[in-house]
Amino acid sequence: MSVFTNVFHRTRTRSVILIDISADSVAGAYAHYKDGELPTLLYTRRFPIEIRKDEPHERAMLRALEILGTTLIREGSPALARAIGHGNADSILVSIDAPWQQTSIRNERFERGTPFVFTRSMITAALEKTSVAAPGKFLADETIIGTILNGYEMRDPYGKKVHRAEIIVLASFIDEQVAIAIATLLQKIYHAPRMRLIAGSSLRYQAMLKVFPHERDALIFDAAESLTSIALIRKGLMIGVVEVPDRYTHESWVENIGSQLSELAQHYPLPRTIFLLARESETASLRERLNGAHLGKFWLSNNSPKIVAVLASHIAALIRQVTAAPPDLQLLLMVLFEQDRSVEEQLDTHRASTLVT
Repeated sequence: MSVFTNVFHRTRTRSVILIDISADSVAGAYAHYKDGELPTLLYTRRFPIEIRKDEPHERAMLRALEILGTTLIREGSPALARAIGHGNADSILVSIDAPWQQTSIRNERFERGTPFVFTRSMITAALEKTSVAAPGKFLADETIIGTILNGYEMRDPYGKKVHRAEIIVLASFIDEQVAIAIATLLQKIYHAPRMRLIAGSSLRYQAMLKVFPHERDALIFDAAESLTSIALIRKGLMIGVVEVPDRYTHESWVENIGSQLSELAQHYPLPRTIFLLARESETASLRERLNGAHLGKFWLSNNSPKIVAVLASHIAALIRQVTAAPPDLQLLLMVLFEQDRSVEEQLDTHRASTLVT
């Protein structure tokens, strides 16, 4: 191979710190990406959130996050250095779950009397006008999860001439004060070059499409931590998401699952496949509780839907994990989500950076 081939075909690599913030625990990892290879998970660690008497939940979370951050510097950075020769990551991805996040879905439509070319700049301009966060909320992330041109879904929509177009936008909102505290703390620890915040339910939905690419219609019961959300996927697109108002440890959990399914069923036919995201130690008992709830009544059928417990083994072939720690489902899904981000996204100055300026 000539020197010119080496110059013009240089392999891109990058390293990312992954942070998962849930209601009951915080976790972190170092992942390394190299073109043409499986992503490598080099180090993982999870700590519980221990709430002291009369202490706000947010303060306990931030204390656990600081412990996690210093541990990642002390133990994770050397693991990265052993793998690539230095311990400096290129960016940080932070996934934040309930009770500090929420997601919303909206459609943006474009229609003119004469044909027009559908462009990326057209979408950027539209989102700048319509991206609004409620008071006290921080708009952390917006993802276009579907594009429909002249009534047909398109995977590669840009540059095509159309009469009408529609995009489906999935937005992540974080409690503003919590987002500021998280970003400030992590930049203090890492002096991070780039940081991205996203709602955990949005991240896991997008990662699940990679794990099960042929399951185009499904419900995702996200009980990865004690609070649960339900996402409805039709034709590969998330078209609805609801939050279950109590923890799965409560007796009323199954009843509230039923209430949310009943609400969704009033608007959409429900798919018969349910993906259950939960800790592996909890999946058997949660699936048993769901099967005992006779969910088939929401499908007007005596047959219950198929419940598929998503395990780390489903993802093992997509990621190279070199750490000896047990596989962590949330972190594995974060690795997959981050894998296909474009060069433009990697080089962006993300919204999170504005929180600490």
